[in-house]
Amino acid sequence: MSATVMEYPYSPGLENVPAGKSTISEIDSERSSLQYRGYDVHDLADHGSFEEVVYLLLLGALPNKTQLDGFKKQIASDIEVPTQIYDVLRALPKRVHPMDSIRTAYSALAPFDPDYDRPSTDIEADKRKAVRIVAKAGTMVANGWRIRSGRDPLQPRPELGLAGNFLYLLNGKEADAETTRVLDKTLTLYAEHGFNASTFANRVTVSTLSDLYSGVITGIGTLRGPLHGGANEEAVRMMLEIGSPAKAQAWIDDALATKKKIMGFGHREYKKGDSRAFYISPTAKEIARKKGKGEMAEIADVLEKTMLDRKNLYPNVDFPIGYMYYSLDIPIDLFTPIFVMARVAGYCAHAIEQLENNRLIRPTVIYEGARNLPYVPLSSR
Repeated sequence: MSATVMEYPYSPGLENVPAGKSTISEIDSERSSLQYRGYDVHDLADHGSFEEVVYLLLLGALPNKTQLDGFKKQIASDIEVPTQIYDVLRALPKRVHPMDSIRTAYSALAPFDPDYDRPSTDIEADKRKAVRIVAKAGTMVANGWRIRSGRDPLQPRPELGLAGNFLYLLNGKEADAETTRVLDKTLTLYAEHGFNASTFANRVTVSTLSDLYSGVITGIGTLRGPLHGGANEEAVRMMLEIGSPAKAQAWIDDALATKKKIMGFGHREYKKGDSRAFYISPTAKEIARKKGKGEMAEIADVLEKTMLDRKNLYPNVDFPIGYMYYSLDIPIDLFTPIFVMARVAGYCAHAIEQLENNRLIRPTVIYEGARNLPYVPLSSR
């Protein structure tokens, strides 16, 4: 073992390696809990709104009514998207994944921001940018999907709130209160989760003193992968492959025997189960049954029991949210972009925190390649 390896112990994937300090959220693996700035995420989902959570993450405290009303007006004033962004989305191939659409949309949007020329260290400008980034997310995701589907984008309706406006743009009609409230809860659950892969990538980007939009775009690109945000899509596709509750046990038996990846189970941070999954699973199964897709809940029951009995693995939050979105007739390839709608709030909070006390993130590496090779002239190779 080289001296370098001894000096810098290696942990694959940086597992359990502290990479910074934060006041934004805390994951307690032993208690299977998640808190945003000291508030339990379940309490926020039960009693608050996604707009309140965005305020909390970006500004550091829960708002009073006057502050929340003013914040909602600010979001409403920023919810529309320049028509040039839609022109960019129309130019993309029809086969484009919506995650690539939203990533591209943010790249095109950045120069339109009124604070575009402000330095990344201008924290007040960054906070204004953050509100615009969050406000426009659902508009760009829904109208981007409409454009890809050959439809015209709709004018947003900010009075419906961020969740309600997204559902209106997606379907062309106002959603019922239950559907809007359920989506709002999932946005709260998805809004923030510590130094996950995409949030950490976002912090790495802004640590170079790049701008807030670049950090968000980095985060979205990282979230694109099925081992991170894409897990909700893959979990539903897995359930559709199973087909029916009667086939679920045989499918999972075979998958385990052949060491097939079971999407939506296990989490690096939660060894005793993802608290968000525990919280939302009953609602997801209730929604599935109400919407005539009770077989999804029954398949989920079989998979959950078998994975716990044989692998001691619990579902993560992507598993129930995936089949709940499916039960609400949301297109599968929009599941992860909805994740983006929520998580950009966390990205922006972390980017601002990084920039407030910045140090370039530049880890070391353990070199394992050859050393001291003699140079061989080209004529002799």
